[in-house]
Amino acid sequence: MSTNSNTAMTTKTLTKAEASEAEQKIEKLRELYADAPEVGRSALERLIGSMKDGVISDTAPASAGRTGLRRGKVSELTIVFPIAKGAAKRLRAVLDAGVNVQAPDKVGTVHDMRYVFLDNDTRILFATTYDGEWDPYVDDFATHIPDELDVVFCNCEGWPGVRSPAVKDYIAKYQVTARAWYVSSPNLTVKDTKRLEKIGPAVEEFLDKVA
Repeated sequence: MSTNSNTAMTTKTLTKAEASEAEQKIEKLRELYADAPEVGRSALERLIGSMKDGVISDTAPASAGRTGLRRGKVSELTIVFPIAKGAAKRLRAVLDAGVNVQAPDKVGTVHDMRYVFLDNDTRILFATTYDGEWDPYVDDFATHIPDELDVVFCNCEGWPGVRSPAVKDYIAKYQVTARAWYVSSPNLTVKDTKRLEKIGPAVEEFLDKVA
């Protein structure tokens, strides 16, 4: 596998210590999969070759700050908030109205954002990927789109308001750090991506003229 700066996987020669660690992980997986369905055991054996060959992430996950993971310049945030009693209908309506769907554009560091209702509308999953670290990200939301957040999350139990000093503790209470997470371009920020989107057509036009 060739190395590409915009991909999250690469192949490298493992050091002796890394090779030993990989072997330990392989043996542990084989033990745990001993009683797994045959389709899973077969898949594991086919994948083990990649582990031995040193196919690993070139941007190992780090902490995004208070909570969450970061790969390169991109971080993840996954929250499961409890919906206040009787507020699910109101929450669905405000999301369906699209009040804050495009709101992240005002922040400028958000790659994606989604809401998913869970457990018969008793909880809501809020997930985003963003540039930078956790504290500045929450601060940016409070600065640039406070009303767009409060109109949605006021429907969650105990929401203090995004301008409240207590909001970070509230968010951290319900945030769940990803166990595993993939990013196709960990070193490209939202700003980088938008710049490339503008440059790309111009470069293609130039190359067409040269050709």
